[in-house]
Amino acid sequence: METMPRHTAAETLATLLRYPVVPVFYHADPAYAQRIVQACYAGGIRVFEFVNRGEGALEVFTQLQAFVAGSCPEMVLGIGTIYKAVEAEQFIAAGAAFVVQPLATAEVAEVCRTHDIPWLPGALTPTEIYNASQLGAAVVKIFPGNMVGPDYVKALRGPMPHIKLMVTGGVEPTRESVSAWFGAGVNAVGIGSQLFKNADDTHALAVRIGELMQYVATLNKD
Repeated sequence: METMPRHTAAETLATLLRYPVVPVFYHADPAYAQRIVQACYAGGIRVFEFVNRGEGALEVFTQLQAFVAGSCPEMVLGIGTIYKAVEAEQFIAAGAAFVVQPLATAEVAEVCRTHDIPWLPGALTPTEIYNASQLGAAVVKIFPGNMVGPDYVKALRGPMPHIKLMVTGGVEPTRESVSAWFGAGVNAVGIGSQLFKNADDTHALAVRIGELMQYVATLNKD
């Protein structure tokens, strides 16, 4: 049975821009994934990217979506590492509120447009970023960010002031890192394994995230 997204595309984008730190996370154990999402929610995260890795990703995501709907009502849960239209269809049917790609394919763009779901494709060069935007990207994901750094984004902002940009890869959960990226002009950041070091202590994780989110809220972001 198809689950209608609990958030419109406009609501999802507004939430991302208001809470612009996105955990990028995969785990094969649904119970563990739920604990991590709960800790992130407690810390003030409102947009979460579960990653399509491993055989059971769809099943874990489906269970996670049900958990989020019941326990984290303001959380916007999306899916990452999507390559094919069929994968996008499956995860959207399971309730994904947005779709992230490591690259940009027209077939996934089309699925997201059909379902009115924000599409966040990966791109690196100015041409790729522009083309992704033309194909309908709500936000273009600069990936891998660690290969280019904040200065690259700052340089892009001259000719591309209006395209919404997120960076994933090379973002650390520190004041120095997030202030450098937001200062360069990104609209959001995705943080993967760096965020989840020693994550078994979920209370400490929630506290760390809370401090980071409070700091990000003070940054001067357009």
